[in-house]
Amino acid sequence: MNPPKTDARRHHDPEVRGFASDNYAGAHPEVLAALALANGGHQVAYGEDAYTENLQRIIRSHFGASAEAFPVFNGTGANVVALQAVTDRWGAVICAESAHINVDEGGAPERMGGLKLLTVPTPDGKLTPELIDRQAWGWEDEHRAMPQVVSITQSTELGTLYTPDEIRAICEHAHAHGMKVHLDGSRIANAAASLDVPMRTFTNAVGVDILSLGGTKNGALFGEAVVVLNQDAVRRMKHLRKLSMQLASKMRFVSVQLEALLAKDLWLRNARHANEMAQRLAEGVRAVHGVEILYPVQANGVFAKLPHDVSERLQKRFRFYFWDEGAGVVRWMCAFDTTEEDVDAFLAALKEEMAR
Repeated sequence: MNPPKTDARRHHDPEVRGFASDNYAGAHPEVLAALALANGGHQVAYGEDAYTENLQRIIRSHFGASAEAFPVFNGTGANVVALQAVTDRWGAVICAESAHINVDEGGAPERMGGLKLLTVPTPDGKLTPELIDRQAWGWEDEHRAMPQVVSITQSTELGTLYTPDEIRAICEHAHAHGMKVHLDGSRIANAAASLDVPMRTFTNAVGVDILSLGGTKNGALFGEAVVVLNQDAVRRMKHLRKLSMQLASKMRFVSVQLEALLAKDLWLRNARHANEMAQRLAEGVRAVHGVEILYPVQANGVFAKLPHDVSERLQKRFRFYFWDEGAGVVRWMCAFDTTEEDVDAFLAALKEEMAR
């Protein structure tokens, strides 16, 4: 049978890649093939399909026998649903000041989830038990939102990583205060690849209660999942997902993407490659006089400080974002499809602009 004809046109150059975000990358070919495989015929809607059922088996292989996945559309949706599931209406969430839920989700956890975020400044994007204690108080004070959850990000918004022992210490500290722990894992694959450990090593094995599992930044077309690790910690997840407008009718097309990533090692291959490209980029940047790398490069992001005018000129040649424009700080992200040639071309352009 001949493939169906389409009037769609390509509106971009597929050979052009930048360093703005791993969200800029397309879907991995193996994910696209899985979507085609899941297409055709009828499957029961709203998660009662064969692909979502099989995804549960795969999730349990990564996160233990009690884990349960709830596929959702996007990362913000995953975080809002997950945090609602482990808080009361009067509850609050302790997080780093730089956390995605605080600075990059348009206020969704507070506006849509009805949550209060209690933020803590951190030097490297990471919370510690001591930093948590700056906000972990006042549980019986009716004038203050009650701290009920600690939310951490792995890898962090600054590209740094928690060790499994650091997350264990956070979980033990939070649980001792009656709080639960949420992990924003939009780049969890990059963390596992860098640490060279299974994802369970720094999630369910050390006490994390609920997880936002990323897919989009790791090669999916769209879609993430809320993974419940501690069944005793959550309430009415399926109702919260629907209430939060994150229930996909054709859920098989979210689930099959996560299946394609997680069933074997595609998730790990993609993450390792992105991390390796970031290391290649960082190594080259360190050789450029006048450019300072600000944080350890432990995942797939490089944060650097350089003259503002250089960044502006460089942005005309490659897409990337200022992280703190006033301070001259930029963020360069690598993706599963970033090539060595992309990195080398960027470094050559950086050297040219710094020399002007």
